[in-house]
Amino acid sequence: MTNTRHNFNKIAKGKREAPFSLRLSFEERAKLEAAANGVPLAAYIKAKLFEGDLPQVRRRNTNPVEDHQALGRVLAALGRSSLSSNLNQLARAVNTGTLPVHPETEAELMSACHEIKAIRAELVRALGLSGGAP
Repeated sequence: MTNTRHNFNKIAKGKREAPFSLRLSFEERAKLEAAANGVPLAAYIKAKLFEGDLPQVRRRNTNPVEDHQALGRVLAALGRSSLSSNLNQLARAVNTGTLPVHPETEAELMSACHEIKAIRAELVRALGLSGGAP
C-alpha cells in the first residue's frame, strides 16, 4: 500500500485532492451556521477540526432598514415634493447670478432647508443610524 500511496502522490502532484462532502440534517446545518456566525462553513469546520484561527469576516448589515414605515413616509414625501427640481433651478440661478435674493426667497430657502433636514432625520431613524451632525 505504501507503494500505491507514493504513486498517487506522484500522479496527483500539483493537483488538489477531491472535495470532502458531509451530509447534515437541516437542524445540524442550522446549528453549524449559527456557530460559524458568518464565517464560511468550510473555513469554520477546518478551524474547529485543526484548532486554527477563524478568519476575519467582513460583515454587511443584512437588514439595514429598521423602520419600513418611516422609510415609506420619507419616500412618499420625496415623491410628493418637487425638491430636486427646485434645488436644480436654484443652483442654476445661483451659478448664472440671476437669483434675486429677497426676504421671500430667503424664507423659501430656509423652509426647503428645514424640510431637507426633517427628511434626513427620518431617513437616519428609519435606517437605524446615529444622527451625527445635522
